[in-house]
Amino acid sequence: MPKSPKEQFCQVAALPFRIKDGRIEVLLVTSRETKRWLIPKGWPMKGKKPHKAAAQEAVEEAGVKGEIKPKPLGHYDYWKRRAAHFDLCRVDVYPLEVSKQLSSWREKGQRDARWFDVEEAAHQVLEPALAQLILSLPESL
Repeated sequence: MPKSPKEQFCQVAALPFRIKDGRIEVLLVTSRETKRWLIPKGWPMKGKKPHKAAAQEAVEEAGVKGEIKPKPLGHYDYWKRRAAHFDLCRVDVYPLEVSKQLSSWREKGQRDARWFDVEEAAHQVLEPALAQLILSLPESL
């Protein structure tokens, strides 16, 4: 049964990638608390289209800029940790072709960022649906 808007929370995420030596690589970042690998994501921003908000998250969390697609690659769900409970969150994922990696950004030092090939990136993330999105990236380009 679908959740009501009150029960389901929606976030936006960028899936940063580059093509290096003919191979697609994906940039993952660690979460600040648990240090697990994920993609830059956050809440929608007032006055910004969802894909633009996702691109902003990529700058803040991973220090990367580039061309973001306005149409999501897909979405995945995860349990967002809160102080006393968890909320189910849907995350719309937008491919971001990285053209610039900044030497300094807002959350540098709070997170690790590392390039992985597609298969390895899919193996590193915990959410199976996110892994599937990462694996589907090459066919979507």
